[in-house]
Amino acid sequence: MSLKQVVSLTLLIWNLIVFITYGLDKGKARKEAYRIPEKTLLLMSYLGGGLGAWAGGTRFRHKTKKWYFSVAWAVGVAIDVAIIYWIWK
Repeated sequence: MSLKQVVSLTLLIWNLIVFITYGLDKGKARKEAYRIPEKTLLLMSYLGGGLGAWAGGTRFRHKTKKWYFSVAWAVGVAIDVAIIYWIWK
């Protein structure tokens, strides 16, 4: 595998993990169980998981009313796009 493929696969897997994390946190919220901290969810978005965070937030309707999550998702998606552009340019 080339470096481009490794980085792309890593980004894909990371976004899938972030998506699943949003789903798990939503499930915990419904059961009123111990929750994943908001800081963790936001950080995951900023660290290359923007697409997964946006998809998870909209799919599970989780954290959609908090404006700072919308901002984090937009910034995270922009970071993902920048990484993909940097890799494949």
